[in-house]
Amino acid sequence: MVSDDLKRKLLEFRRERDWEKFHRPKDLAVSLVIEASELLENFQWKTDREVAEMLKGETAEGVAEEIADIAIYLTYLCHDLNVDIEETVARKLEKNREKYPAHMVRGSAKKYDEYKQNHLKKTAAEGPGNGPSR
Repeated sequence: MVSDDLKRKLLEFRRERDWEKFHRPKDLAVSLVIEASELLENFQWKTDREVAEMLKGETAEGVAEEIADIAIYLTYLCHDLNVDIEETVARKLEKNREKYPAHMVRGSAKKYDEYKQNHLKKTAAEGPGNGPSR
């Protein structure tokens, strides 16, 4: 997510201010949610057109800064919990590939339990040998 050099600079920034004592995992997680809420506030009650216009203006920098705050807290949390974010995201992506097979979910926003139920019903309705060939 962030380079090793930037992570080192973030950790140095925190250490120079003696803030590690405040950055317990719970507090970092809470801070992440707060920053995500501040990001969300920029989009609240806006149409897609209003968001597009907002992101062309001065507000775009504020949105970017909220994203940076989220990345900073996530970097601290991953460091403190010894979570390799690259490795963890790669593993999660593979789990999601299995959980949401493209041929079953393409174009759908349904949760995995909903599409699986629909797929099972459809398969049952088609009967053996009557389904689409692969």
